[in-house]
Amino acid sequence: MDFMNDMEEIKISELAGRFPIIKELQAGKEIVWINPDKTDHESSMRDSGLTMQDIEDAEQRLQRFAPLIMKYFPETRDCGGIIESALTPIPAMQEYINKKYRSRLEGKLLLKQDSHLAIAGSVKARGGIYEVLKHTEELALKNGLLRKGDSYERLAEEEARGFFGRYTIQVGSTGNLGMSIGIMSAAVGYKAIVHMSADAKQWKKDLLRSHGVEVVEYESDYSEAVKKGRVLSDQDPMSYFVDDENSQDLFLGYAVAAKRLTGQLAGLGITVDAEHPLFVYLPCGVGGAPGGISFGLKQVFGELVHCFFVEPTQAPCMALGMITGLDNKICVQDIGLTGQTHADGLAVGRPSGFVGSVMKHMLSGEFTVVDARLYDYMRELLRTEDIFLEPSACAAFQGSIWLNQKKETLQYLGENDLLDKMNHAVHIVWATGGSLVPKEVQEEYRNTFLD
Repeated sequence: MDFMNDMEEIKISELAGRFPIIKELQAGKEIVWINPDKTDHESSMRDSGLTMQDIEDAEQRLQRFAPLIMKYFPETRDCGGIIESALTPIPAMQEYINKKYRSRLEGKLLLKQDSHLAIAGSVKARGGIYEVLKHTEELALKNGLLRKGDSYERLAEEEARGFFGRYTIQVGSTGNLGMSIGIMSAAVGYKAIVHMSADAKQWKKDLLRSHGVEVVEYESDYSEAVKKGRVLSDQDPMSYFVDDENSQDLFLGYAVAAKRLTGQLAGLGITVDAEHPLFVYLPCGVGGAPGGISFGLKQVFGELVHCFFVEPTQAPCMALGMITGLDNKICVQDIGLTGQTHADGLAVGRPSGFVGSVMKHMLSGEFTVVDARLYDYMRELLRTEDIFLEPSACAAFQGSIWLNQKKETLQYLGENDLLDKMNHAVHIVWATGGSLVPKEVQEEYRNTFLD
């Protein structure tokens, strides 16, 4: 049987026979999966089709836009118009999870606070804002609004804003990507339309509307919102659709984070080398943000970094796609899962085929997590470190807790000659959202307890 046929030709029972872990996914169990296709760094990069030069090009473009970003968003002035987040040691959280969960996590545990990125308050502020700005640059250069050597602050002038007002930018989203695309698009002057799935939180819709963004609501899931948004955008020659499932621009915008991480680690006196390996745990929805960040990290750190995605047990779309090799030809509903989760930013049933193909030889593995733990991890971080994250952003803690507990990960550490280096390891939990959550919603989250 050819396992790369379309889903109507695939019997799930046969897939489960070939990949027994699918039975655990079907049962909604928390799983650990180690990627058997991971290869050496050089081979994985050769297969990706992207390079460090692509990341550097993205970083330079963001630097060119810094004056315009400062003009529209004064809160970025202290950072010179560069949208970046803190890398924060969280030793109290490390001590707590080691005691409560018996996780035996050695080395240093750090939190990458993309949850507190300026403008959009989530990891999506990286890729989403970058893609809007790249499209803006292309239009401006093509139509004579910018010349070589101009300050991009010129794009805030009335003539430019009038020009951009003739164009529309659209995106499908469960929430955070929509906020980054919508807020930045409206600031530049575009008509912005965000197609939001049923999983999107009301406060995110309200925030977008307060910025003049049109929000189109759907009763269906993320994939359907993307599909319908893309169709509507394609009908308008003046409309540009940000395709979270396939966009290389989004992917490269996320990847820029990795280069900046080197300076942050150095500033904390932290070394990453053969004796100090780096482990990074990233919440995953459709795959764009964790995929782009992981790609950048592998470009910068090569064999020294080990990247793991974490997904909800009812929406493990990237795990399912990578385990079966079917990528976006399979969705979680095909194996009987609902795709519904309290982790709204991760409520995706079908993964990005583009990201799956790039991660095929790079990703170390996957974890899944039940929703109840998200609220537990959220409360524990708030109590130990006084840092608030939205529940979906807390998924990444599952990886740091389970790394030294599960037979699959212990085998991985042994096969990669890492067991005797764990007391010097560096662990980064990548926090993806939370700073814009209204106080009343934060309180609601604090008091949410699931079975």
